[in-house]
Amino acid sequence: MTLPDFYIDELIKRAITEDINYIDVSSAYIFGENDRTNAYFVSKADGILCGTDVALRVFSLLDPTFEYTLYKRDGNELKKGDVIADFSGKTLKLLEGERTSLNLLQHMSGIATMTNAAVKAVEGTGASIADTRKTLPGLRAIQKYAVTCGGGHNHRYNLSDAVMLKDNHIDAGGGITKTIEVLRKKIGHTVKIEVETRNTEEVNEAVNAGADIIMLDNMTCEQMTQAVKIINGRALTEASGNVTLENIRSVAETGVDIISMGAITHSVKAFDISMKIKAIPHNYCRADVPKDFSSGGSR
Repeated sequence: MTLPDFYIDELIKRAITEDINYIDVSSAYIFGENDRTNAYFVSKADGILCGTDVALRVFSLLDPTFEYTLYKRDGNELKKGDVIADFSGKTLKLLEGERTSLNLLQHMSGIATMTNAAVKAVEGTGASIADTRKTLPGLRAIQKYAVTCGGGHNHRYNLSDAVMLKDNHIDAGGGITKTIEVLRKKIGHTVKIEVETRNTEEVNEAVNAGADIIMLDNMTCEQMTQAVKIINGRALTEASGNVTLENIRSVAETGVDIISMGAITHSVKAFDISMKIKAIPHNYCRADVPKDFSSGGSR
């Protein structure tokens, strides 16, 4: 997947507005408007990179003169000490954008790194790793993009993409068979139906009702192995619930087609990346700041 420019720009503008009220008091009184600085991003851990375009766009929006050279790209493997990018721009704008840029880069790289660890853990089993809708509000697009950079796949993007009958739909709708019958009369032919099942009895009912995808929710590996045999290729199988990097291999070996993990988006650890200034210019005195912000000025 790709990230549309309008979405990225709006996300960055909201983040910058949140971080800067009207002035950066740590920097505005130190550096002049035209002071320039060279800096770089450096990896402080091993993992998978994601979010370079987003992170660098922060500085481009703040400073039209911003320039950069990119050495690593999204999806690349990083080693501790790798330089990701060199860049230069107005000192004030680099410092204003530093935290927002790193927050996005570290979060996206953390998702890509954890996803990649899950993908590697199930290699050779035939199971694929997918995300869920357990994303942070407003950040779903970048989080799902990061999953793909780590080698994972995207589950439905939102409620309009596919039918997913969860336990509450089934209990409120009168059972699996009845809810699927109602849906088949109303949805278009391109819409798939996924059913969440809690035991082998529900698995049997979902198969017989014609579900396209059957989720095996919070089942033991023994139960999932039995469910896969019952389904026997008549629907895609998806394991979900309490999946961790420690048990994911055992889950994959049950024969399921897909393993969905909320943890790769909602509980991921930020990847350790730093922005380092190469040199602070020494040819400035006090920055030219508006009179209203100077000592003794009007308020």
